[in-house]
Amino acid sequence: MKKSVFTMTMILMLIACFTTLAWAENATQDEVIAKCEAAAKLIQEKGIDSAITAIGDKQGPFVWKDTYVFLMDLDGKMLAHPIKPELTQKDNLLQVKDTDGKPLFMEFVELAGNKSNGWVDYMWPKPGQNAPAAKSSYILRVTGTPYFVGAGIYK
Repeated sequence: MKKSVFTMTMILMLIACFTTLAWAENATQDEVIAKCEAAAKLIQEKGIDSAITAIGDKQGPFVWKDTYVFLMDLDGKMLAHPIKPELTQKDNLLQVKDTDGKPLFMEFVELAGNKSNGWVDYMWPKPGQNAPAAKSSYILRVTGTPYFVGAGIYK
């Protein structure tokens, strides 16, 4: 009897640990906002070239848990994307739509240009996956520049 109680206790403890670990791997809204603010500050203090390097670095400080910061301009050009750097090779992304037909990049640009900051919901693959997942990205205009940064949480 003692052995089965001990075994059950250990199993429950392991389940609790793994559940906590899995939950801790998801970025929070507060973390996303803080990372976007840090990226905006980097642009203002160190300049756009330094920011492009730091934000575009897959191993850098703007990639954490299950998300990352990206950097765009108000013309719809992706300047830095650590997970899909090929997006920086396009002139602009305004016509790109998610799997539900939503022109997400156009919405990013409109939000950054009109409101300075806010959230946009859309479908986008999680890092390392191909299937789209529900995502909400915080968009933050970098004051006094034609740039904005964004980062998201997967729902």
